[in-house]
Amino acid sequence: MTTAPVPPPATELSADEARRIALRAQGFLGAPDRRAGVRGVLRHLGAVQLDTISVLARSHELIPYARLGAVGRRTVEDAYWTPAAPAGAAPAPPHAFEYWSHAACVLPIEEWPHFAFRRRAYRARPHWYHELADGAYETVIKQLRTEGPLTATELGGAKNGGPWWDWSEAKVAVERALMYGEVVCTGRRSWKRVYDLAERAIPGDLLHDDLDDTECLRRLVALAGQSLGVGTRADIADYHRLKAEQVDAVIADSGLVPVTVAGWDRPAWADPAALATAPRGRHRTTLLSPFDSLIWERARTERIFGLTHRLEAYVPKAKRVHGYFAMPLLSGGRLLGRADPAREGATLVAKQVSLETPRAVLPMADALREAAEWVGCSDVRVERVDAPELREPLARALAAG
Repeated sequence: MTTAPVPPPATELSADEARRIALRAQGFLGAPDRRAGVRGVLRHLGAVQLDTISVLARSHELIPYARLGAVGRRTVEDAYWTPAAPAGAAPAPPHAFEYWSHAACVLPIEEWPHFAFRRRAYRARPHWYHELADGAYETVIKQLRTEGPLTATELGGAKNGGPWWDWSEAKVAVERALMYGEVVCTGRRSWKRVYDLAERAIPGDLLHDDLDDTECLRRLVALAGQSLGVGTRADIADYHRLKAEQVDAVIADSGLVPVTVAGWDRPAWADPAALATAPRGRHRTTLLSPFDSLIWERARTERIFGLTHRLEAYVPKAKRVHGYFAMPLLSGGRLLGRADPAREGATLVAKQVSLETPRAVLPMADALREAAEWVGCSDVRVERVDAPELREPLARALAAG
């Protein structure tokens, strides 16, 4: 009879140590790796979430901006997507692909093999949201094989003319092929996915789907632990949207080590490399996308930063508290407030500013000015401040800059 291995004694961390470890793991504490650039941020985080909302900028642009500063927006796009090859030229090897991770995400291309477990799970489902007529799936695959990479529009149109979810048969088929892994998206054209056959777009040494579920899950749990620095089982599972039992099955062999964190009411695990040295260095002051992986999981955000935050874009306007796309303010390793941005010509408009403390005034002014400059705005206007006594100090701080 064999017995399960006994885990080593748990390291004890203070809440402050855990917070700083998490900040460093997410790229907000210490000097940024500017040489690695946007692709370095992607590989460091393991996943960058995509979303259609574009207020200040799209979320996948805001993620590297928050860590690197005013990186060129064209540079961001070029770092993710594989550019179309000139006529007669071989296509460039991809650096990333899109797939379902935490949500729809950009993922480093080398992680393609480790999502085989999810592709198999999707293939095992009898249907996926929409029915397909006989031969529709095969028709799309044949068209991609003969014509090369195409958007849904080029495949025959993305919609039937109804609501946004009223997809055309071609769109349903190609999205199903994307989930199954027969088709891949490694580029976008005017924000439209460009679909290609995985056998053609994914490098041959990565194309295989022969890793079993255990190997895939072990890798993704390890990656989540590295990207979080320290986290509970729920934190680790949420990063790539795994099930709790999937995490339990592999965490002992993932390389992560058990820790206890003061004030956390459940066990946690940490990346050994994150424990090897004390987190030190300069803190970043920036506005965060609501889809930033630092604050993806609300319970974790509350536990680490003491801030309850939610995206209110889908909340009826009358019931919003902080605004449509309220972006938390990170400064000094703390979440000190929120700003709900909009753009009017060359003016960045803070439709609502929420400040947790008077010491958030100067960092908020700095963050708003930097964001305005990044998106090409020459002015900042604040419409509403939830603490009226801080409106004038904020206005003075903005003017002084």
